[in-house]
Amino acid sequence: MRLGLSLPMFTDDAERPLAAAARAVRAGYDGVFAPDHLFPPGAPGRPALEPFAILAAVAARHPGLHVGTLVSRASLRPAATLAKQAAALDEMSGGRAILGLGAGDSVSRAEHEAFGIPFAPAARRVALLEETVGALRALFAGAPWEGGAHVPAVAGPLLPPGRPELWVGGRSDEVIATAARSADAWNGWAMDADRFAEAVRELRRVADGRTVSPTWGGIALVGVDAADLERLRAERSAKGLSMDVWQGDGPAFRAFAERLRELDCSWIVVLPVGGPDRIEVVAEALGR
Repeated sequence: MRLGLSLPMFTDDAERPLAAAARAVRAGYDGVFAPDHLFPPGAPGRPALEPFAILAAVAARHPGLHVGTLVSRASLRPAATLAKQAAALDEMSGGRAILGLGAGDSVSRAEHEAFGIPFAPAARRVALLEETVGALRALFAGAPWEGGAHVPAVAGPLLPPGRPELWVGGRSDEVIATAARSADAWNGWAMDADRFAEAVRELRRVADGRTVSPTWGGIALVGVDAADLERLRAERSAKGLSMDVWQGDGPAFRAFAERLRELDCSWIVVLPVGGPDRIEVVAEALGR
């Protein structure tokens, strides 16, 4: 199972995610990922860096590292634009790019409205997501996309070409089914082990023999030991930050990761909180 770091993107300082990526490389992570937001969820007055620009910079600095979005919303970027950006990132990373896609949720509405981008009902967004994956597959294979109900025809060609992995992320049954039918991998963000196991069973049922890999992602508060964890909890609570994150000491996180591994989870992507040194704490907990 590979280990990924979710980069700190809600900042106006580009050096923050770049420094985090460098720490991740030294700590033995296999890849870094960036969320795709116009501003942080629920915080229109705060900055958010552009993911493809940051990931390209990381790829240039750290050859051999996987780089990806987790996730880009299909409703935010047209399929042809996504294809061009992802193909370029794949070239920059030596064929190690991952394009994680999602349908968005109710929290996404504010970003759409602020930037004048239509925000469709959930069923239409999921249908757009599935068609976008189909369009991307065609373009990455050097073929045109003939067009569908939600994604218009794209003649291409996509040059230079690229073939990044295509992930679909989301927790609803409809998005899990979309991943099962069309993606290389599915990502379940912020799921506990039981819910993740249930979702993996549904993924495999719908996939019906088709190969699609489960991956996990989430925010994690990981202490070196029980005392360190209590310190981190107290600090986070005093700052008024959400406590709705994965919490545990190093051995507990290792046990959690082992349960994911038993479900054939291929990636665990972590946004460590509690200070920059948590990058190393997470890696050490997993034996890196």
